[in-house]
Order: sequence, then C-alpha cells, then structure tokens
Amino acid sequence: MPEEIIRALSVDGVRYSYRVHPRASDSGAPATEPALILGGALQGMYGWPQMDDHLGPAADVVTADLPGMGSADPLPPGPSADILRRAVLGIADDLGAPRLNLFGFSYGTAIAFGFAQRHPDRVARLALGGVPVHIDEDQVARWERAREVLAGGDREGFAAMAADALMCLDPERAVYRRELARRYVRRSFLHALAHSPHATNSLYRALADRPDFSGGLSGVPALVFAGEHDTVTSPERQREFAATIAGSRFLTVPESDHWVVLERAFEVAELVAGFFTETEAEAEAEGRRVGAPVSLPRQAGARAART
Repeated sequence: MPEEIIRALSVDGVRYSYRVHPRASDSGAPATEPALILGGALQGMYGWPQMDDHLGPAADVVTADLPGMGSADPLPPGPSADILRRAVLGIADDLGAPRLNLFGFSYGTAIAFGFAQRHPDRVARLALGGVPVHIDEDQVARWERAREVLAGGDREGFAAMAADALMCLDPERAVYRRELARRYVRRSFLHALAHSPHATNSLYRALADRPDFSGGLSGVPALVFAGEHDTVTSPERQREFAATIAGSRFLTVPESDHWVVLERAFEVAELVAGFFTETEAEAEAEGRRVGAPVSLPRQAGARAART
C-alpha cells in the first residue's frame, strides 16, 4: 500500500496542511481526478478512512487541516470564507491538479460550494452532504446555550449538548446506529477540545459565521444528499438549495440524520465514489440527468424512498 504524503502550506501567513492517500492501484491512469474531502468544523485530515477505502482504487484521496482546524494555525479575526477558499486553491495548485473532485460535508459544504462558484474550471465534480442552508432560531438558541456551558468550563456538558443539537433524537424516527453515532460525536468534541489549542475558537467561529449558499452554480456536475431526518436543515430545504445548481441531482439517505456520514458511512462512501468515477455514458444509461433522483436502500430492507 502506498504511503500517505503530508504537505505543509500557508495562506496569508496562516499555516495549514493536507494529506494525500495515493491511489492504491499502480496499473494505468487514475479513473478520476484527485478527490478533496472537506468536513465539519472539527473534522481534520484523519477522519475519513471510509473514503480512502472506496476512492483509493480510483484516485488520490486528499484530506486537510484547513486554517482553524486540527493542527493548522487559528483563523485570523474577521470573516473566514475567503481565506478558507484560498487555502483550497493552494492545495489544488500544490497538487498540480488542473481540477479536483470536491466532497463537502456540513460546515465543509460552504467552503466547497463557494470554491466551486469562484473556480468552476478547477472542479470536476461536486458532492455536498448535510448542507446547513437554513439554521432556524431554535437551533441558534440551542447553540448559544451550549456556548455558554463551554464558556463556563463544562466540556462534558458542552459535548453532550452539541452532539444532541446535531442529531435527530425522536424515537419515532428510525436512525441507523443513532446511539453509536451520538457517542462518537460526543467523544470527538471532547477530544478536539482537549487536544487542539484553538478548538474552542474554531467552534465559536463555525457557529457565528453564517454560510452563504446563495448565487447558484452552473457548469459543474453536482450531487447533493441529506439524511431523511436531518434536524439541522430539513431535506426539503436542502432540495431547494440543490435546485439552484444547474443539472444537479438530489437524494435523501434513509434512516439517517445530519450525521449521515457516520450512520451510513459505507453507503455514503460508495455513493460519492460512484459519482466521482461515473462516466457521462453511464449517467445517461441510468437516466440520471438534470435533477433526476437517485436513492439508497434502507438498512431494514424496505423499498428505498425516492426523492
């Protein structure tokens, strides 16, 4: 198995780094362009082993500690969207890649979408999951209470509140591996707060910066997906957002909520890998053109819900 590569970069004097998991196969050319994975506010470069497994045979898999995340320097004061987009451009240029496949999840969707808007010629395909298009006042109030708990020094209390705010806890709604995902998210928050000197600031920035998903997009093949019980932003609102991307496809993933990448990790990795490696002929053969729906099976074996 090829060894991973770590590269250090900087933007406006802010140091950050990225990791390349080289394509697993040495036979022939890569099936697709390098795939850059951009996750949540505290998801760094080592949080995506399932993407290594599914995309590794087809392309180089790239993950990053962008400014304000993981081992990177903290973000400077002021709006962060521009510096994060330029950090992504720095990765693309350092890779020598004319174009990238971009997968953004949650907080990372705003970075990926904004980059695609400004540099559509550098994006081969765009996959976005759990897009926080609309944060309602109840969500804002819950996060403000969680911030107050953290400011008071109660990391355990904050981790529990933050995890619960991002999950569907309604027992009437089936969520696959809900408790496992809930425990993992809590531990992840606690680990980040304990080991990253600027994790608290990064969380505050992620909560305070309202991402901009306006303006639409054209010229980039795109896939948007949402957990069917996403309580951060409803699938209906995420579908409305997807409609602003010309020719995009949208789907809901059954038995999952905002943390669909944990609860349905295998299915999401397979979905994104399939989209990034799909040829135009294959898309046409399956009739998946201009807004056509796609779907995933339910874990219980029920018929998949189409959107």
